[in-house]
Amino acid sequence: MRRTFVLALGAAMVLMNLSCKEEKASAKVEASNVEVAAERDAASKKLPVMSFDKKEHDFGTIVNGTPQEYTFTFTNTGEAPLIITNASSSCGCTVPTYPKNTPIAPGEKGTMVVKFNGAGNGAVSKTVTVNANTAAGSELLKIKAFVNPKDAAAQASIPLKKG
Repeated sequence: MRRTFVLALGAAMVLMNLSCKEEKASAKVEASNVEVAAERDAASKKLPVMSFDKKEHDFGTIVNGTPQEYTFTFTNTGEAPLIITNASSSCGCTVPTYPKNTPIAPGEKGTMVVKFNGAGNGAVSKTVTVNANTAAGSELLKIKAFVNPKDAAAQASIPLKKG
Protein backbone atom coordinates (compact mmCIF):
# COMPACT_ATOMS: atom_id res chain seq x y z
CA MET A 1 0.00 0.00 0.00
CA ARG A 2 2.79 2.39 0.91
CA ARG A 3 4.64 1.59 -2.31
CA THR A 4 1.52 2.37 -4.39
CA PHE A 5 1.05 5.70 -2.61
CA VAL A 6 4.68 6.73 -3.19
CA LEU A 7 4.46 5.80 -6.87
CA ALA A 8 1.18 7.71 -7.31
CA LEU A 9 2.62 10.76 -5.57
CA GLY A 10 5.75 10.66 -7.75
CA ALA A 11 3.66 10.38 -10.92
CA ALA A 12 1.51 13.32 -9.87
CA MET A 13 4.57 15.47 -9.28
CA VAL A 14 6.02 14.59 -12.69
CA LEU A 15 2.73 15.45 -14.41
CA MET A 16 2.44 18.77 -12.57
CA ASN A 17 5.98 19.68 -13.50
CA LEU A 18 5.38 18.90 -17.18
CA SER A 19 2.13 20.86 -17.30
CA CYS A 20 3.70 24.08 -15.99
CA LYS A 21 5.32 26.14 -18.69
CA GLU A 22 8.24 28.26 -17.72
CA GLU A 23 7.85 31.90 -18.67
CA LYS A 24 10.17 34.67 -17.84
CA ALA A 25 8.64 37.29 -15.58
CA SER A 26 9.86 40.06 -17.86
CA ALA A 27 7.79 38.63 -20.73
CA LYS A 28 4.61 39.12 -18.69
CA VAL A 29 5.25 42.81 -17.94
CA GLU A 30 3.62 45.32 -20.27
CA ALA A 31 5.54 48.50 -21.00
CA SER A 32 2.45 50.70 -20.57
CA ASN A 33 1.93 49.36 -17.04
CA VAL A 34 5.54 50.21 -16.17
CA GLU A 35 5.05 53.81 -17.33
CA VAL A 36 1.85 54.21 -15.31
CA ALA A 37 3.51 52.78 -12.21
CA ALA A 38 6.51 55.11 -12.62
CA GLU A 39 4.22 58.16 -12.91
CA ARG A 40 2.24 57.09 -9.85
CA ASP A 41 5.46 56.56 -7.89
CA ALA A 42 6.76 60.02 -8.83
CA ALA A 43 3.45 61.62 -7.81
CA SER A 44 3.46 59.81 -4.48
CA LYS A 45 6.88 61.25 -3.62
CA LYS A 46 5.38 64.75 -3.63
CA LEU A 47 4.63 65.04 0.06
CA PRO A 48 4.09 67.92 2.43
CA VAL A 49 6.84 68.84 4.88
CA MET A 50 5.95 70.42 8.21
CA SER A 51 8.75 72.86 9.14
CA PHE A 52 8.34 74.49 12.57
CA ASP A 53 9.98 77.81 13.47
CA LYS A 54 10.85 76.06 16.75
CA LYS A 55 9.79 72.72 18.22
CA GLU A 56 10.40 73.50 21.89
CA HIS A 57 9.21 76.32 24.14
CA ASP A 58 10.30 77.09 27.70
CA PHE A 59 7.78 79.05 29.80
CA GLY A 60 10.50 79.69 32.39
CA THR A 61 9.57 79.81 36.10
CA ILE A 62 5.83 79.93 36.80
CA VAL A 63 3.56 79.54 39.84
CA ASN A 64 1.53 76.33 40.12
CA GLY A 65 -1.89 76.74 38.54
CA THR A 66 -0.95 79.70 36.34
CA PRO A 67 -2.24 78.92 32.81
CA GLN A 68 0.29 79.27 30.01
CA GLU A 69 -0.13 79.37 26.24
CA TYR A 70 2.26 79.27 23.29
CA THR A 71 1.63 79.40 19.55
CA PHE A 72 3.91 77.19 17.44
CA THR A 73 4.24 78.42 13.84
CA PHE A 74 4.97 76.06 10.96
CA THR A 75 5.33 76.25 7.17
CA ASN A 76 4.48 73.60 4.60
CA THR A 77 7.82 73.41 2.78
CA GLY A 78 6.78 70.34 0.80
CA GLU A 79 5.14 69.90 -2.60
CA ALA A 80 1.64 68.79 -1.57
CA PRO A 81 -1.10 70.11 0.72
CA LEU A 82 -0.46 69.44 4.42
CA ILE A 83 -3.31 67.94 6.43
CA ILE A 84 -3.03 67.61 10.21
CA THR A 85 -5.13 64.63 11.26
CA ASN A 86 -4.59 64.82 15.01
CA ALA A 87 -2.61 66.46 17.79
CA SER A 88 -2.39 64.90 21.23
CA SER A 89 -0.48 65.73 24.39
CA SER A 90 1.38 63.54 26.85
CA CYS A 91 -1.10 64.47 29.62
CA GLY A 92 -4.44 66.15 30.21
CA CYS A 93 -2.86 69.33 31.53
CA THR A 94 -1.72 70.26 28.01
CA VAL A 95 -4.20 70.93 25.21
CA PRO A 96 -3.16 71.49 21.58
CA THR A 97 -5.42 73.30 19.09
CA TYR A 98 -4.66 72.75 15.41
CA PRO A 99 -6.22 73.62 12.04
CA LYS A 100 -8.77 70.82 11.58
CA ASN A 101 -9.96 69.87 8.09
CA THR A 102 -7.95 72.73 6.62
CA PRO A 103 -5.25 71.77 4.10
CA ILE A 104 -2.17 73.97 4.28
CA ALA A 105 -0.93 74.58 0.73
CA PRO A 106 2.79 74.36 -0.11
CA GLY A 107 4.51 77.55 1.02
CA GLU A 108 1.71 78.55 3.40
CA LYS A 109 2.05 79.00 7.17
CA GLY A 110 -0.11 77.59 9.93
CA THR A 111 -0.25 77.74 13.70
CA MET A 112 -0.81 75.36 16.57
CA VAL A 113 -1.73 76.75 19.97
CA VAL A 114 -0.63 74.71 23.00
CA LYS A 115 -2.25 75.53 26.35
CA PHE A 116 -0.70 74.32 29.60
CA ASN A 117 -2.63 74.65 32.88
CA GLY A 118 0.54 75.22 34.92
CA ALA A 119 0.15 72.10 37.06
CA GLY A 120 3.07 70.32 38.65
CA ASN A 121 6.08 70.98 40.86
CA GLY A 122 9.64 71.61 39.86
CA ALA A 123 10.85 70.95 36.33
CA VAL A 124 7.91 69.96 34.12
CA SER A 125 8.16 68.80 30.51
CA LYS A 126 5.24 67.91 28.21
CA THR A 127 5.12 66.72 24.61
CA VAL A 128 2.58 67.17 21.83
CA THR A 129 2.47 64.65 18.99
CA VAL A 130 1.23 66.10 15.70
CA ASN A 131 -0.03 63.53 13.19
CA ALA A 132 -0.05 64.66 9.55
CA ASN A 133 0.27 63.35 6.01
CA THR A 134 4.04 63.89 5.95
CA ALA A 135 6.67 61.27 5.12
CA ALA A 136 7.42 60.79 8.82
CA GLY A 137 3.73 60.75 9.73
CA SER A 138 4.21 62.72 12.96
CA GLU A 139 6.12 65.58 14.53
CA LEU A 140 6.95 66.08 18.20
CA LEU A 141 6.66 69.43 19.98
CA LYS A 142 7.83 70.08 23.53
CA ILE A 143 6.95 72.59 26.24
CA LYS A 144 8.66 72.94 29.59
CA ALA A 145 8.56 75.08 32.70
CA PHE A 146 9.80 75.23 36.26
CA VAL A 147 6.69 75.23 38.45
CA ASN A 148 6.88 76.74 41.94
CA PRO A 149 4.18 75.83 44.49
CA LYS A 150 1.58 78.53 45.25
CA ASP A 151 2.59 78.59 48.90
CA ALA A 152 6.17 79.46 48.02
CA ALA A 153 5.01 82.56 46.10
CA ALA A 154 2.84 83.68 49.02
CA GLN A 155 5.62 83.13 51.55
CA ALA A 156 8.10 85.00 49.40
CA SER A 157 5.88 88.11 49.50
CA ILE A 158 5.61 88.11 53.37
CA PRO A 159 8.45 90.09 54.98
CA LEU A 160 10.55 88.21 57.49
CA LYS A 161 10.51 89.48 61.10
CA LYS A 162 13.85 90.30 62.59
CA GLY A 163 14.22 89.08 66.04
